Parts: sequence; C-alpha cells; structure tokens
Amino acid sequence: MPDSNRNKAMVGRIVKALSGYYYVLPDGADKQSVPVTCRARGIFKKRGESPLVGDLVEYGVTENGEGTVDAILPRTSELIRPPVANIDLAVLVFSVTEPELNLQLLDKFLLHIEHAGIPAILCLSKQDLAEGGPDADEARHIIDEVRRIYEPIGYEVFLTSSRQGEGTSALYERLQDHLAVFAGQSGVGKSSLLNALVPGLSIETNEISSRLGRGKHTTRHVELIPVGQGYVADTPGFSQLDFVELGIEELGSCFREMSELSGACKFRGCTHIHEPGCAVLQALEEGNIAASRHEHYALFMAELKEKKRRY
Repeated sequence: MPDSNRNKAMVGRIVKALSGYYYVLPDGADKQSVPVTCRARGIFKKRGESPLVGDLVEYGVTENGEGTVDAILPRTSELIRPPVANIDLAVLVFSVTEPELNLQLLDKFLLHIEHAGIPAILCLSKQDLAEGGPDADEARHIIDEVRRIYEPIGYEVFLTSSRQGEGTSALYERLQDHLAVFAGQSGVGKSSLLNALVPGLSIETNEISSRLGRGKHTTRHVELIPVGQGYVADTPGFSQLDFVELGIEELGSCFREMSELSGACKFRGCTHIHEPGCAVLQALEEGNIAASRHEHYALFMAELKEKKRRY
C-alpha cells in the first residue's frame, strides 16, 4: 500500500551519519546550511538495507523539527569500506615519504577503486619533503617513479604540500562538482590536506608516531565536507584492504593496461601469468607494462587463490 505522505516527501543528501542519526541537507540548499537530523525508518532494517553518507534520500520532517529517512534514491556507486555512496571521484593520497610510499599498497587501493567503477586520481602529499632535508633525493625519485608508471595509463598525478600550500589550488579545482573520497594509508596527511583546501575547517590531525612509523587514526566517522561546489568524504584512515566480493576472473579488468591488452591474448580467460601467446606478458617483456604493476597483479592473484582455498 503506497505511503500517503510519499508525494509530500522532500529530497536531500545525507552529509553525516553518527550514532544512529542521519544528517540530511535539503536538495538545493546552501552547503553551509544546517542539515535536518533524521532517524531511518524501520523498513530499512527489515530489508537488510542501511542509508549511507552520500545517499540522496526522500525524507519527511516531524513536528519536533527532526525528520525520518523514508526512501533511498538509486545509487551510482557504493563503497563498503569506507561506507559511502554516490562517490564519483576517488583521490588516493600517498605521501612521498613519512610514511614511505608503498607501490603495492597503492595498487591495492587502485584495484578496489577500479572494481567499484569509480574514476581515480593520485595525490602525492608532503611534497615539501622532496625539496630539502635528508630524504629529498628519495622523495624526488618516488615522485618520478609514480609519474613514470601511472600517468601513461591514464591516472592524473597531483603534487601537494599542505604545509606550504603548494598544489592545493589545482586539486581544489579538480574537486569541483564532484562527490569525492580521500583514501589512503594513515598518516599520509589527508586531514592536513582537507584543512589546506578548506580554510577554517580545523580537522584534528596527529603527527606520525616516530616509534611506529605510522599515523594515528584521526577520523572517527564518515562526513561530507563542502569544498566549493564539491564535497569530499572525510573517512577513517586505514592501511589494510581485504578483497571483498572480488573474483579472480575480475582481477585483470581492474588493471587498466592489462584489460586493454587482454583481447589480444591467444587464450580466452588468460591469467597473464604463464600462458603462451599472452599479450600482457609480451608487453611486460617489451617494457610497455611496468614490472611493479605486473608483480603486484601476480601477488594479488596468489592472495585471491589462497583465500578461495581457505573458504
């Protein structure tokens, strides 16, 4: 039976979720407006669904000024971790040093983002560390390496320094009209970068623990932060990623350069590991695919096979 109030429902976007409450910004409202505090209707629990930050929803306002989330509008994308919907740009933030950039972890992040079907850009933070100090040579080498490997396969690379304010204006422009997520290892400066992009934001940041060599988690919940005409989802920092709902046969399609070549392989369903007539292995031999990318692909393949065996 249709809800008699459904035609009176208003539309808005969930900009924050915390302790069972959803904060909904009415559609068309200024991004600095105060969102409506809502609870979700019990129907979602029965269906095994849950509203997510980023969702466009239908909601109604109760007499006390609070509201109820009544329906979730169709999503264009959904991430499980961090739990956020309708992201249309992923900004993978990795520091050039402190903590040291790990290309295997970068490829793992890219694998998950490609699997989710979300366009990605790379942001190398702490660029100022490449300009002086004991790690300068190593930091410059890392920047050159990232550009050499990832720009030819279509990933934009942005260099930023939150401390010096360098590169932030170019990144700010790139974020306009997008609902973006910042993802990356803890301690790479995601919160500092957001503070540099949005003056006065003052997200809590923690310095790297020199003993552990990694940052403390400074972000406690998912929240959309207005960045001009765009949003950035400030999400918990994490350094471990599990292969969730990713099949072995899907792995190759998440590596752009291998996906493009796979049609030229001799055998259908080629794993690009050992088969004769493999276009990917030929490109690797000719130097047209980065050795690190194929090495990580093979590692992820082995990890997936091992996981499949265990279950």
